Amino acid sequence: MTDPEPTALPVAEVARLAALVRERVATVVVGMDDAVGLALGAILAGGHVLFEDVPGLGKTLAARSLASALGLDFRRLQCTPDLLPSDITGSFVWDPARSDFDFRPGPVFTGLFLADEINRTAPKTQSALLEAMAEGQVTVEGRRFPLPEPFHVVATSNPIEFEGTYALPEAQLDRFMVRLAVGYPTAEGEEQVLLNRVARRTEVAHVEPVIDAATLRAMQAGVETVHVDADVARYCVDLAAGTRAHDAVQVGASPRGSQGLLLVARSRAVMAGRGFVTPEDVKAVAVPVLAHRISLTTQAWATGVQPVSVVESVVARVPVPPTVGREAGSDLPTARA
Repeated sequence: MTDPEPTALPVAEVARLAALVRERVATVVVGMDDAVGLALGAILAGGHVLFEDVPGLGKTLAARSLASALGLDFRRLQCTPDLLPSDITGSFVWDPARSDFDFRPGPVFTGLFLADEINRTAPKTQSALLEAMAEGQVTVEGRRFPLPEPFHVVATSNPIEFEGTYALPEAQLDRFMVRLAVGYPTAEGEEQVLLNRVARRTEVAHVEPVIDAATLRAMQAGVETVHVDADVARYCVDLAAGTRAHDAVQVGASPRGSQGLLLVARSRAVMAGRGFVTPEDVKAVAVPVLAHRISLTTQAWATGVQPVSVVESVVARVPVPPTVGREAGSDLPTARA
């Protein structure tokens, strides 16, 4: 039996709740406002998030705090080279009392699943997440087990170590709606991290829930009501196509990339309190949505070209459509030059 479809919340209410979630997370996660906002936008769009940066910057804390503020069940799995697919999905265990096998669900059966240092586990185990991320289910020994709704994956990856790690395959990367880099905090931000730790007198930082899982589903349904002008949709297509035609790119962003652009831009519009998407929304999320979806040529990689710079050059080159705005007294967005 499937859960009934949630009633969509109005855009203004989604924006208000999203702002409260970000404020609550900011009480323990310092200097990551942009990254947390993009991660929340991806979750509101129904997607998954990849944090790729050096250790110790608070990526795990950000994921746990988001889960707490959103009222989601949270499970964390530390990925290691000896991890098996069944350690993620679960497995059948013999029950002597019943003389039968019982399915024991793995940690993926949760609201927000954190795969910490996902590039430390083998591709076979990484692929155990593919079905869960794409279809919201896992298949174990031929039997299908649906995951709870909502379900989101937040993974972290360490880009500076190569020994004992396995690069995520393109198919796996493509399932993440955004890839985010946190970066080092400012001196003031790092000082605030230390002072927060002293003030709470414990290592663990707690975030009180702002909403629950049912409300999150209603917020996601509200995001689905946002109007998208045809010019904005075409702009997303043109940006994705621009990565495919770039001289430094061997394989450009797929149609899933252009769709991801539109979905995250739609969430960004809602968090800004708007019921329509503008080209500026699309431009603002282009790098985190597209950069991890392109493969560079060997020559470009050898000369130090970065996917981020490729996407930035495409954004600078592709013509921007007319701005989409709201006429006074009108409920529908209109295009104006």
